[in-house]
Amino acid sequence: MDFTFTLEEEAFRTRLKEWLAVNMKELPRWWAHPDVPGPEIDSEEFHRFSIWWHRKLHQAGFAGITWPIAYGGRGGTLMEEVIFHQEMALHRAPGLTNVHGIGWCGPAILRFGTEVQKKRFIPKILSCEEMWCTFYSEPEAGSDMANVQTRALEEGDHFVVNGQKVWSSHAHLADWAVLLARTDPTAPKHRGLSYLLVDMKTPGITVRPLRNMTGTAEFNETFFDNVRIPRHQIIGEKNMGWYVAAGALEFERSSLGQAIARENTFKDLIRVIQQQGKSNDPLIRYRMAQLFIEVNVAKYLGLRNLTKQLRDGRPGPEGSIGSLFNVELNKRIQEFVMEVQGPYSRLMRGSPHAIEQGRWQYSFLRSRGASIETGTTEIKRNIIAQRVLGLPR
Repeated sequence: MDFTFTLEEEAFRTRLKEWLAVNMKELPRWWAHPDVPGPEIDSEEFHRFSIWWHRKLHQAGFAGITWPIAYGGRGGTLMEEVIFHQEMALHRAPGLTNVHGIGWCGPAILRFGTEVQKKRFIPKILSCEEMWCTFYSEPEAGSDMANVQTRALEEGDHFVVNGQKVWSSHAHLADWAVLLARTDPTAPKHRGLSYLLVDMKTPGITVRPLRNMTGTAEFNETFFDNVRIPRHQIIGEKNMGWYVAAGALEFERSSLGQAIARENTFKDLIRVIQQQGKSNDPLIRYRMAQLFIEVNVAKYLGLRNLTKQLRDGRPGPEGSIGSLFNVELNKRIQEFVMEVQGPYSRLMRGSPHAIEQGRWQYSFLRSRGASIETGTTEIKRNIIAQRVLGLPR
């Protein structure tokens, strides 16, 4: 792989670095200092801060870097997006907050939607005028999307939806959502599903936040009671929603920023070890060497997946390899930092003796959720076995 950048790409990097140097001065002090208490991640204050920063990035042309100019994107290259993630991580800058919209709802609309749908939704996803969430998982289905039981039956010009979804991140904040629902209950599991766009103000939708073991309520359970969705809000063909959803998830699993974020976490771990006076412990040094190797493995997995995207123009099932490795690596790092903190590992946010305001306790508990998001590790192993290695079911 050629690791050099073109003159145009380096010019983009320079512009981004200059923008960050100026605008990061406006960030609140708690963002850059782990010992300074900030708002809870599920608070209204943090939500307002995230939208404010997202819109600054959008106004500067850093949202939807590879998306078409006709719909509000930058029309740039994949390498410019790589540079964006690199510099954002190196500067420890907040990212874009409309994660679901930009991560896979938007890509699904761009790939499978009509021209009318693209012009209506894509610009407001990029500007964060409309926040998005996804309704895939169900209480009896989990990561098995093909087992979705929520029904969407046609009545005239509408689909009438009844059922329940769960683990819907940010549904309590969303303006719009994508919904995977069964439109043909007689069809085989992977068929008979459709991909619908849902206005969250539609009557019959009830959202109930779920408080997880971190103490925050990031995700929800959602109930649909005779919710009427216009037929023109379907993405792709009726009964082919499985393929739309699977294609959209490939974009999330191929996230270009995961490996760089893991490098930052490793650097922060070094700081904690030094603060605890354990830098010379031979067992600590051995464990750190192993984690350093694994952090670099994650980086090169990301680069290999990037090479494929540059060749083929879109991510593929190989993205599950990097996604799975990063999830498991993050869990190992978080478990190790708890060991390093010793008795202090039991102190959560709010305790005057908690290390770095209890941020590691939060990330340790939250890392468990990451092993479920976008499909459990078991689902990802099946994808790797069947679609990458060609093994039988």
